[in-house]
Order: sequence, then C-alpha cells, then structure tokens
Amino acid sequence: MDEKEIERLLDKFDKSTLKNFELTQDDFKLSLSKRDQADQVIAQPRVTEPVVDQSVQKESSNTAQSATRSADDSKQSDKPEANDQVAEITAPLVGVVYFAPNPDKPPFKKQGDKVKKGDVVCVIEAMKMINEVKSEVSGTISNVLVKDGSMVEYGQPIFQVTKG
Repeated sequence: MDEKEIERLLDKFDKSTLKNFELTQDDFKLSLSKRDQADQVIAQPRVTEPVVDQSVQKESSNTAQSATRSADDSKQSDKPEANDQVAEITAPLVGVVYFAPNPDKPPFKKQGDKVKKGDVVCVIEAMKMINEVKSEVSGTISNVLVKDGSMVEYGQPIFQVTKG
C-alpha cells in the first residue's frame, strides 16, 4: 500500500462516522481510531491542572463534570430505552449489516417478529467474513434502527426489542 492510498483512507476515515478502522494486507497492518468528544472534554482539566491556581482548577473541574453529566443525560434522553422493557441489539463489530443470509432469502427477523435469546437477527460482513449477530434478549422487535446494507460501528444499536 503506497502513501497516496493511505492518505485517501485517512481522509475517508476522517469524514466518516466510524470510530475505529483496521486493515490488514499481507504483512501490512493499519489501525485508525477516533477519540470521543466526551473524552476530550474530560482530559482538558487534567492538562491545565499543574499551571492554574486552585480557584480556576475547581471551576474547570466543575465545568468538566457538568459537561460530562449533560453528555450522559443527552445520551439517555436520546434513547427511548429509559424504559426497562426495551433493550437494544448492538453491533459487535464494525462492518456492513445485512438482514438476510443472501439477497434471495427472507430476512432473519423484521419489525414485529418475536425473538428469543440466541436467535440470529442479522449478519455483519467485515473483511470478507460474515459474522452472525445473535439476540441477547427475548421479546418482540419493536424498531429496526439501521438500513440493510449500511455500515455500522462497534456498539451501534441495530434493533430495539420490547421484552416480554
């Protein structure tokens, strides 16, 4: 892989919503990772601690804590799973999600279908390998959160399941 190809990959990775990317070709390995904005906010007061007086340090610390709290609060408010009856099936790896074993077959599960713990709900293709995604909860699929054939990130919710 030459320098221009690496620069193109870096540019595409930078513009994407992916947080991690790994490529292996023969004896060449490239790993890319992005930091979460919340991590950067928390790290700022630690960097400035040695050079500020205590009153500024305390104010910075309080600001970072409130920023962290509001980030956590917004994460919780964005997810309708505040209800204990709703769980999410998330992507165990980065790749392309497919809801059927192949284009000619029916989907594993769709909205409104019952699902049991251990049922295959979709597959994710990563580095030309197909990986089954199994449900960790039993219930009814109440929401499909991504499109078939779209790229998913590690930990990204794919389905919402109403327990019971």
